[in-house]
Amino acid sequence: MSVSLLQPSFFMAKTKSYAQILIGSRLFLTAMAIYLSLRVAPPDLQQGGNYRILYVHVPVARMSIVTYIATAINSSLFLLTKHPFFLRSSGIGTEMGAFYTFFTLVTGGFRGKPMWGTFRVWDARFTSVFILFLIYLGALRFQKLPVEPAPISIRAGPIDIPIIKSSVNWWNTLHQPGSISLSGTSIHAPMPIPILSHFANFPFSTRILFVLETRLPIPSFPESPLTEEIEAREVIQTNQNKNLVHSLLHPWLNGKSAQQVEMGKFVGSIPTRCAAY
Repeated sequence: MSVSLLQPSFFMAKTKSYAQILIGSRLFLTAMAIYLSLRVAPPDLQQGGNYRILYVHVPVARMSIVTYIATAINSSLFLLTKHPFFLRSSGIGTEMGAFYTFFTLVTGGFRGKPMWGTFRVWDARFTSVFILFLIYLGALRFQKLPVEPAPISIRAGPIDIPIIKSSVNWWNTLHQPGSISLSGTSIHAPMPIPILSHFANFPFSTRILFVLETRLPIPSFPESPLTEEIEAREVIQTNQNKNLVHSLLHPWLNGKSAQQVEMGKFVGSIPTRCAAY
């Protein structure tokens, strides 16, 4: 069953309706998030309406980390199974993660300009996120090379994830600590409501892009370099199996070759086409 789930025909059939549902849900969540951000959330006493960029900055920053974790998992599964689906999944995750991380840096700059007087400050949070962006760029570059380096490269930076998360607590930085956690929020209501809607919206957008991008290259899987390598290995294994069968049956074959065995061109007590393995 686990093998059939990764078959292109199964994936294409099951994700067709799933993609339509995701697109509809995403449109609804986007409209609701925009309405809540602009109409429901009141202006801040000191920042006015400038703080609303956090409604995009914080969810995008979360998605850059979540996407990296998912990409690292897909890369590990590819290295274990050598299945093209996981290779393509890690490639798509790398592209989306690079975009999310870049967008995090940009929105953080627009947030910092009115607050700190500059678009960027090389504090611990900004530096660790910038390192994550460089890791994504390196993985994108490795995608142009043979299949092995790309998934290996994305696994080189998991140590950066806890540094990003805890940088505002470990060091004295301009970036404020997290305002929303499992224990509660330090933001005055109703300001947290729009950001929660964006937290739901961005995962839907990511799933839509992932499903649509993954559906596109499915028909070209047989032409990928990885599949050619797997097919070459299967041919070698098949030839080895033929030679093994021929060596085991040699006493009964009267010196017939392996090709003759495969074609059934021998006389003896062995059934015809015995090499139909």
